Amino acid sequence: MELRILPKNIADMIAAGEVVQRPASVVKELMENAVDAGATDIKVIVQDAGRTLIQVIDNGTGMTPDDAVLCFERHATSKLASPEDLHHILTFGFRGEALASIAAVAEVTLRTRIASEDAGVEVQMAASENKGTKEVSCPVGTNIAVRNLFYNIPARRKFLKSDNVELRHVVEEFQRVALTRPEIAFSLTHNGREVHVVKPAKSLKFRIQDLLGSAVVGEIMDISAETTIASLTGYVGRPQSARKTLGNQFFFVNGRYFRSPYLHKAVMKAYENLIPEGVTPSYFIYLDVDPATVDVNIHPTKAEIKFEEEQMLFQTVFAAVKEAMGRAGEAGAIDFENPEARDIPVMGTRFGEYRPSGIPTVGVDWDFNPFDETPLAEAGSTPHTSRYIDKSENYGALFEDRTLPTSQILIVQGRYILTQSASGLMIVHIRRARERLLYDRFLKALTAQAPVTRQALFPVQVSVGVEGRLTFDEHAALLKKLGFDIAPFGPDSIVVNGVPEGYSAAPGQVETLSADLLLILSDDHNALPGVMEQSMAQKFAVLGAAGGEKLSSPLEAQRLVDALLQSENPEFTSAGRRILSIVPTDEIEKRF
Repeated sequence: MELRILPKNIADMIAAGEVVQRPASVVKELMENAVDAGATDIKVIVQDAGRTLIQVIDNGTGMTPDDAVLCFERHATSKLASPEDLHHILTFGFRGEALASIAAVAEVTLRTRIASEDAGVEVQMAASENKGTKEVSCPVGTNIAVRNLFYNIPARRKFLKSDNVELRHVVEEFQRVALTRPEIAFSLTHNGREVHVVKPAKSLKFRIQDLLGSAVVGEIMDISAETTIASLTGYVGRPQSARKTLGNQFFFVNGRYFRSPYLHKAVMKAYENLIPEGVTPSYFIYLDVDPATVDVNIHPTKAEIKFEEEQMLFQTVFAAVKEAMGRAGEAGAIDFENPEARDIPVMGTRFGEYRPSGIPTVGVDWDFNPFDETPLAEAGSTPHTSRYIDKSENYGALFEDRTLPTSQILIVQGRYILTQSASGLMIVHIRRARERLLYDRFLKALTAQAPVTRQALFPVQVSVGVEGRLTFDEHAALLKKLGFDIAPFGPDSIVVNGVPEGYSAAPGQVETLSADLLLILSDDHNALPGVMEQSMAQKFAVLGAAGGEKLSSPLEAQRLVDALLQSENPEFTSAGRRILSIVPTDEIEKRF
């Protein structure tokens, strides 16, 4: 096989694929460039979730005509001049790949001017080629418009998700940059509609409120720590505000957003025994470290970072979050469900002094007969406060008109139902039985033409964030098919007017239900018809069964068993897990 040097345009496309993965990648790179240019006002304009247009306008320093042309060359940067500069990076961009990568896969128009010039310059690029440069009148700063992303790579364009999915990613990147610079004004507009407009904030907490809402700010606590390797500040959510859906988890180092599953574990470890399994708290954690101890050059988009003192940072994050819990009184909560919990208080040494001297006695009238029509005074009885024990032979007459269940039901540890069957003892797994019934119900709702909706007495408004609102918008038809009556309310909220039959519309439970819905709907559902409905119904069933209330009586257990036995497949869940088992009578006899 003969070796060849790739043509420049193909090499540029391959390199661009590492930096520009979707419209959100362009938004991130252009916003970061604007921040690095010293802008105090940055406007992001998007059409068709970025497919048609991504425009970023800033009032930064701008560029000279020569730099405006040079910036589209690969590795053209003003941030690095020597290898040593790699160890002191405090800006977003430094490799000079962003504009070159974007120009390789889109049509780009750049207008820019510096304050010392009376006129600016316009540069037009397409497929890495300069299509023209001319002098123009424009304000100080930079205005860059990216049109028809991936127009020359149809395969890449075809694999973009729906507009709502791509817009959610755009919002994510917008928020990450805006959270690093509360002193800068930002705005995001999509198809002419304002998604975010945030003015310069007095503090980070005000910026969080402007971006994510007052509900999020009301649930967070301050966090801080100072060590020899890092300075840590930020906020963490209260345990009771932890959600099943991921969202509002942010790490920043030296003003740059980054992902770190390792440090995420440090946060989750600090919440041990304070939050249920399967939920995640919000956190906004800002680290300031010596730039020489961090390597941001290990990922094309610089989203992953390598620290020299990673284990020490783990301990710092863990200790800071734990300390914040202690200050707020969260870590001292008593776990009454666990009798061995270490936080349960121990009686003092003088407790015995207050112990009662004797056991209280209860007076009982042993001669009291509830069926004796003779007045108490005539019977010579002395009235007593407690008359709950009787020896009447007519006790059964109280129930002569009622029908008692013939089968005996036993609930074991809230997890299993034991009842007799024709061939022995039937054992039913409660959670899986509920999962089976919920799966049947939702699958029927997904394929039925007229779902049953129970209207709420009072509509419930739920704050779900901008990204959550976009998720509900995308799946509005599907939710309606399931029986949910949900309407948009503002840019970051929904109003729940009705829920499927069998669900509670109480405000507290509606919030939990909304979080569960987001968890399911956040997944991509591009499967074939039929397969998608089964997958969705299974996810709804698993979530619903896991959050079900404990059975409170044998009568409820009997109803659950009766409903299960009417299912087309009562023995297994939709995922193939066994629901019930029969222990034959002869096997029971072998044990005796």
